[in-house]
Amino acid sequence: MILVGRPFYKMSGSGNDFVMIDARATPPGELAEPDTVRRVCARGTGVGADGIVFLEPSAIAAVRLVYLNSDGSRADFCGNATLCTTRLAVELGIGSARGFDIETDSGVVSARLTASMPEVDLQPVTDVRPDAAGVAAERGESRLGFALVGVPHLVIRCADVAQIDVVGRGRPLRSHSTMASGANVNFVSPAADGGWRVRTYERGVEAETLACGSGAVATAILLTTWGEASGAVKIRTSSGRVLQVRLAHDGRCWMPSLAGEGRVVYQGLLAEI
Repeated sequence: MILVGRPFYKMSGSGNDFVMIDARATPPGELAEPDTVRRVCARGTGVGADGIVFLEPSAIAAVRLVYLNSDGSRADFCGNATLCTTRLAVELGIGSARGFDIETDSGVVSARLTASMPEVDLQPVTDVRPDAAGVAAERGESRLGFALVGVPHLVIRCADVAQIDVVGRGRPLRSHSTMASGANVNFVSPAADGGWRVRTYERGVEAETLACGSGAVATAILLTTWGEASGAVKIRTSSGRVLQVRLAHDGRCWMPSLAGEGRVVYQGLLAEI
């Protein structure tokens, strides 16, 4: 039997994994329907992924990135999905390794390959709250802050992320009453190499993921705001891979750049989904 289906690329951004589909010539169609997204992203019975990325035509950039979480919900931004899109767009000849623009639901970002590693300049971040009012710290947690990096993030400074029950603590905070649309929840503590170790509970996936790019940016901004970090901030993810965040600040907003893995794991055809 020869199966004919929709081509896709399975990609990993530091363990944050995605089904990537080139939808420039053929629209996503039923693949963008929530039930289909959930089936494709299901681990064991589908391809398995944290979400689906569609590369679509754009009138204002080289390509438009549309991101759907594994539960079928649409997210305004995903850092690691944007890094993966950067790598794939260069491989497909959509953009130049020297630099091009990607349209996202949170705005246009600049992208490039630096030493074969994707890097993106995010939209300015203006909503940063060093103290997350109304969210009480628990034992082992010293500070809680909030940053809107395309999507909302709660960042919790703790003594040791290895000791955190990410799902048990993160799930109720993900829909805390002080954050109307919910938030991703990031736990951060110092890493042995001088950087920082982060674990994240992601809304839309509703579980701990191996990495979160926008969460790394939110964490870097808050650590810098709290006076605990400066310069380029290295974030070690649960996959063991490192995301690097560079920050500029003009007194009104943060201008972050995110660099990290964008790896093509394999290519395939979606058939009996």
